[in-house]
Amino acid sequence: MKEKASTIYNDIPELEFVQNRTDGEDAKKEVKSYVLRTAPLRTFQIEGVRKYYSHYGLSYQSEKLDYKKVFGNDKPVVIEIGFGMGVSTVRIAKERDMYNYIGIEVFLNGFSKTLTEVGDEKLENVRLMRFDAVQVLNDMIEDGSIAGFHIFFPDPWPKKRHHKRRLIQKPFADLLTSKLQKGGYIYCVTDWEEYAEQMVDVFNGTEGLMNPYDGYAPSREWRPTTKYETRGVNLDYTINEIWFEKQ
Repeated sequence: MKEKASTIYNDIPELEFVQNRTDGEDAKKEVKSYVLRTAPLRTFQIEGVRKYYSHYGLSYQSEKLDYKKVFGNDKPVVIEIGFGMGVSTVRIAKERDMYNYIGIEVFLNGFSKTLTEVGDEKLENVRLMRFDAVQVLNDMIEDGSIAGFHIFFPDPWPKKRHHKRRLIQKPFADLLTSKLQKGGYIYCVTDWEEYAEQMVDVFNGTEGLMNPYDGYAPSREWRPTTKYETRGVNLDYTINEIWFEKQ
């Protein structure tokens, strides 16, 4: 008989993802990094999580992370928010191993798949979390301690009435900036033109950030092309890259 995903929830609460929020009006006004969509894990995913979570997973805690304790070294730390199925996460970590990476994703299947791959590949410069990125940044990340943020293809929420759900808005931009080291960067990529324009406007209006390019940034050769991105290109979507740095 196949084991159900629910059997591991008591062992790893982050997989159940019981939010420390309410569904009232106050919660709706808060910045969130996600809208929760999930599906049960398959047996092989459960086995991967059980095998690797204790080493490569990070649990939420209401105290600041000690990066040297987490990674065992003093390499600069980059945070990826919403890593999806982890294609970019794994390749970038392997090819740019001069950095440590913390990936944050609430999508359960993507989290478990990426965790399993990170464990199989023994990528010691990667740790993964399944929690709300806003709460993680507020509670666990020291101000001025992060070398960079990666936010690749966040949900564009194309309908106008849903624009308030978009991740890149002024309060979140301020939060990211507060966590960056001087010279640190925010690297966003989207195939939704109007959202790209909004990102540039928001970051241009954020104190402490500067755009080293005249508008959009050139593509970084070290960022891999995903299946999602390829589908967008095939539909004639323009891939817009946004890069801002902390002064």
